Amino acid sequence: MLIEPKHPKIPVRRQCELLGLSPSTLYARPRRGENAFNERLMRLIDEQYLRTPYYGVARMMQWLNRALAEEGRPVNIKRVRRLMREMGIEAIYPKPRTTVKHPDHTVYPYLLRDMTINRPDQVWCTDITYIRLRRGWVYLVAVMDWFSRYVLSWEVSITMDASFCVDALERALARGTPEIFNSDQGSQFTSRAFTSVLLGAEVQISMDGRGRVYDNIFIERLWRSVKYEEVYLHEYETVAEAVSGLNRYFSFYNDERLHQALDYQTPAEVYGVAECSASGNAGTEHPLNRNGGDRPTSFAAAPVALRAPCAAANEPLESTLAYELARPLDGE
Repeated sequence: MLIEPKHPKIPVRRQCELLGLSPSTLYARPRRGENAFNERLMRLIDEQYLRTPYYGVARMMQWLNRALAEEGRPVNIKRVRRLMREMGIEAIYPKPRTTVKHPDHTVYPYLLRDMTINRPDQVWCTDITYIRLRRGWVYLVAVMDWFSRYVLSWEVSITMDASFCVDALERALARGTPEIFNSDQGSQFTSRAFTSVLLGAEVQISMDGRGRVYDNIFIERLWRSVKYEEVYLHEYETVAEAVSGLNRYFSFYNDERLHQALDYQTPAEVYGVAECSASGNAGTEHPLNRNGGDRPTSFAAAPVALRAPCAAANEPLESTLAYELARPLDGE
């Protein structure tokens, strides 16, 4: 266990601060609202979604029924739709607007179109994904520097409310300030609690256009790496085990994992913090003055262009989506 509740000198809250954890994480328990069959379906959906993220509800239902044909347990479209909604996933292809925006939430314009991202802290991005446990599941949010792929902070929660996203955002902003912060239009990110933190830090807010499937592709690739390289290799029993495993993985991802797209450097090297602990939840202060101080400038790879995230540098992003999602994980 990472926390010692009965430590004679260090209070639990202070232990959480030192580990970069939200105190609520300590008391969280795996969700158990679904029966065993539904949880199995969610595992299958999660794995298949990473392989075919363009599968909508109808196609996912057909795939599940093929996979379970020998068991004689048909799955209807209502169940698949409900489970995918519970997991917070949907097919990544343009489709008609089917949801109504919260009347009290402001949706900001997308600011990254045709922009070349060529330095750390120019753009940060965020997203939420589903993390399975042996019994139940949790949600994971991460804040990532777009240029370097460096994971600045992350947080887990048993619910999809905005509070754990705000916690992750505040932890990231304690390390630096981006010029632009990009997210999707999920209610967690359009909430006043979330946007007020960004506005207070004088950060420009950018939100993916509804139906645009390419606007946040780099963090989608992060989720693919997290799940294939960590989550699917372990069976987390508890939320605490998931937090421990993710903490270990994000430290590896930032400090040790070489990325082909970064000229075989690590995200920490490109972001400029390779000399300090880069664990996404470590809560480590940045060694440089991020609001005006100098930063390392040794990284000489080509800037990240939104229209050319892969080798086909002259092709629009739309034509390379399948390549981006299907590339081997060591190509990131």
